[in-house]
Amino acid sequence: MSRSIFIFWGLFVFLGASASAHEGRPLFIEIEEKETGAVFLKWRVPSTIDRNNAPQIALPDACERVQSPETPASAALNIGQGLYDCRALDGPLSVSITYPRGNPAVSSLVRVIRPSGEVQVIRNGPDAILIDIPNAEDAGSVASEYLKLGIEHILTGFDHLLFVACLLMLAGTVRRVLLIITGFTVAHSVTLALAALDIVSVPVAPLEAVIALSIVFVAAELARPARDTLTWRYPILISSGFGLLHGFGFAAVLGEIGLPQTEVPLALLFFNLGVEVGQIAFILFLIAITFVGLRVIAFVKKDARTWGLGDVTMPAAYVVGSLAAFWTIERFIAVVA
Repeated sequence: MSRSIFIFWGLFVFLGASASAHEGRPLFIEIEEKETGAVFLKWRVPSTIDRNNAPQIALPDACERVQSPETPASAALNIGQGLYDCRALDGPLSVSITYPRGNPAVSSLVRVIRPSGEVQVIRNGPDAILIDIPNAEDAGSVASEYLKLGIEHILTGFDHLLFVACLLMLAGTVRRVLLIITGFTVAHSVTLALAALDIVSVPVAPLEAVIALSIVFVAAELARPARDTLTWRYPILISSGFGLLHGFGFAAVLGEIGLPQTEVPLALLFFNLGVEVGQIAFILFLIAITFVGLRVIAFVKKDARTWGLGDVTMPAAYVVGSLAAFWTIERFIAVVA
């Protein structure tokens, strides 16, 4: 087994895990409007922002602060909230973001809850420090926002990506790749819809632990020398079965964001499409980097033979399985604690 392949996959997973540990989670702001003119403001600051540079979140000057913001500390997040009286506000609502030590280039996600219960989501780039809240959101903007959210979620969910990578190695051929990815897509789409529509509810913490365990299982199957197991013979069963779990994971994130009450099917559809677009982009990236990586290794080692997927599978299984085992233990400890 080639030490070079181990190094290649080790670096790939290490860099990805580092990116996941410090992923670009947005600054989350929730604005809940009441019929009385009161506005309840809440925000959650990602752990990537230094506590000394925690943003100051405020509404327009016409909104009188009734309750001072509270910022209780959390192990991973800073959470703040404040109550405002906005009856004197003339015009649309807006929210400002001020960083005391400079903008850390973090995007923001604003969730607006109208008095009717309708939910509106506004995604903003890092440069947006004054965000206007439109009175209404059309179908086109809903589709665009939730498509972007789906793409962003899958590309920052390193555990989901590693599972997809293991499925690709389990497939081996183009036909099996199509079957496996189709099974995974259909399965997670079903549970995503069921959970997002509150038909089925699954606790998030145990779910995340089992998702990590699913990666350990597939990695262990990849490391087996035998290729006559049920997993190898019918990989679509594995991708579909575990796809159901991963769909609940996608829904947990969507549950935090919320769905617009008037455009629930549209938002759900485009969030799922975003997940698929991001997944396809990752698959193409993985194929490209594996192809290039194998060619580079062969060139450096001056090896005349053709390096193929079989040279990658075993080292990748050990590297991915080890990381997933760590995640599993960590998440199960969190569940028990």
